[in-house]
This record gives sequence, C-alpha cells and structure tokens, in this order.
Amino acid sequence: MSKVIRSYDERERESNEEERADEREDETVCPECGGNLVSDEEHGETVCAECGLVVEEDSVDRGPEWRAFDSQEKDRKSRVGAPTTKMMHDEGLSSNIGWQNRDAYGNSLSSRQREKMQRLRKWDERFRTRNAKERNLKQALGEIERMASALGLPKNVRETASVIYRRALDEDLLPGRSIEGVATASLYAAARQVGVPRSLDEVATVSRIDAMEFKRTYRYIVRELGLEIQPADPQSYLKRFESELELSPATQRRAHDLLKTAQEAGITSGKSPVGLAAAAIYGAGLVENERVTQDEVAEVTDVSTVTIRNRYQELLAAADETEVLPTNVSVDGSDEAAA
Repeated sequence: MSKVIRSYDERERESNEEERADEREDETVCPECGGNLVSDEEHGETVCAECGLVVEEDSVDRGPEWRAFDSQEKDRKSRVGAPTTKMMHDEGLSSNIGWQNRDAYGNSLSSRQREKMQRLRKWDERFRTRNAKERNLKQALGEIERMASALGLPKNVRETASVIYRRALDEDLLPGRSIEGVATASLYAAARQVGVPRSLDEVATVSRIDAMEFKRTYRYIVRELGLEIQPADPQSYLKRFESELELSPATQRRAHDLLKTAQEAGITSGKSPVGLAAAAIYGAGLVENERVTQDEVAEVTDVSTVTIRNRYQELLAAADETEVLPTNVSVDGSDEAAA
C-alpha cells in the first residue's frame, strides 16, 4: 500500500513540475506567433520581438526614480554606498566623513563647525582601527594599493592580493616578517595567479624592501598557504612590451609565433620568461625587417642585451627547424637577400 501511495505522490510531483515548466515556457513565448518576448524597461512593457504584441504593460519599475546623464550626476544622486571590497581593512562597511568643509547645500561651514568636524574625523579614524590586527591590515592594504598603482595592475589583482594577505594574517604567518615584505609577496603572487605577471625586478623596484627579503618572503608565503601558481608564460609579457615599443601588427604576430614554436620544441623550460619575451620581440623585428635595436628592447624589458642575443638565436633556430621562417632570414638573424 505504501508503494502505491509513494508512486502516486511521485506521479503528482512530476505532473506539477511539468505544469510549472510549461508555465515558465509560456512566459517567454508569444501567445500569438510563438516568438521570443523581451522586456521594454523604458515603457514598462513586455512585447514580442517578432510581431510586436504587447503581452504585459504597466510593470513595476525597480530602478531609481531619477535620471542621470553623466557619471558625476549619477554619483551625486545615488543614495547607496560603494560595494564591499577586500581592499579595505573594514571591507568598506565603515563610515566616511568627507574632507570638504561644506554642508549639504554646498555652503562653507563656520569656524566652530569646522573644528567640530575635524574632531569627528579624528575620532572616526581612531574607531575604524580598533585593534592591532585592523591597524596591520590598514597599513598592508595601503601598501598593496600603492605598489599596484605604480605597476599599473588592474583591480582584480589588488583584490586577490588583499585576500592572500588576509589569509597570511589569519594563519599567523607575519611574526618575524615585515608588513611590507608580506604585502609585496602577496601582490606578486596575485599578479601571477590572475595572469598579468610582473617581473621580480619590477616589483622589487616599487617595493620598500630589498630583493632578497622579497624573494624569501614570497617562497615562504606560497609554501605555507599552498598557493597554486603556474610558471609564468612568456607570452603574457608580450603585449605590454609590444605596446611600449609601438611594434607593427606583423611583428607582434611573429613574436607570438616564435614563442609558441619554442614552447612546442621545449626550449623555454628553465629560462627567464621576461628574457624570452624580449628575445622574441627582437627576433620578430629582424624577421619582419622592423627597426628595433637590442638597446631599445633591453630598456623597455629591463633585460640585458647579452640575454637577448643568446635567447633570440635559440628562438630563430627552433623556428627554422619547423620551417616557419621566411627563406631570406638565416638562423643568426642576418638577411641573406641583402647580403
């Protein structure tokens, strides 16, 4: 008997699910021609994209009651705060007293009111960092923001770096190490994870610690947190270097082809990705007859000319073996036709 009741309940449930699926399908299909329905939020209507039938009108407008014609007007009229972010020690949930000494109507405050607002700002700043952990976070996240701005890193890298630093702080990895060191290591690891890496020398240049401490702290953070960081891809450096050197599209394509051929041949393992990217740019300039000197490439990529000379010949040799080079270009980069 229980089996009969259970099977009846199952059939009833399946029937109800089919009815709900049919109702959802009817909501997105025109009852006249079977076309797709689209929402016209400006007029508050649901219309058919095929025949123009108005299926529903006077729908609820869930947007703001005001209109804005530029970003400044939108920010001024908006009555909600900024979204939460890991780039602030309080995740953006605390109060913020503006520095402008003006009231809501834009009028200047009196001297007595200015003194009062200054005291409020001071105490607000003190209450935002209530303990040592929050003060640590505030200093470290400010350091990450400063270095990321100097390196031109996007927002997602800064968010990832902030999360890595918070993990290191929660797992008590900071004793014996400087805040600047862990912040620098977190930013470098985040850039590698997101896919917009910067070289060790570039990060060390904008950091307030020496290169040895930076490398030692980075290895420690990666090991203790178990971060999965793939080896840097030389092609991830190319676009930035090509943009700074203003190379032609043909040379850019050739540089990517040289690196791809070298990776398939297995000659990039164990070599500096920045050096390989610099050598690919110089080699591509030789192949495409575009004037780009080793000194110019070395200045942009911060790689020595000796490294460029050694690596570009290896890249051209690998490309020559796969027969992807023009016939008038030899392995050593000389132009046989011109000779």
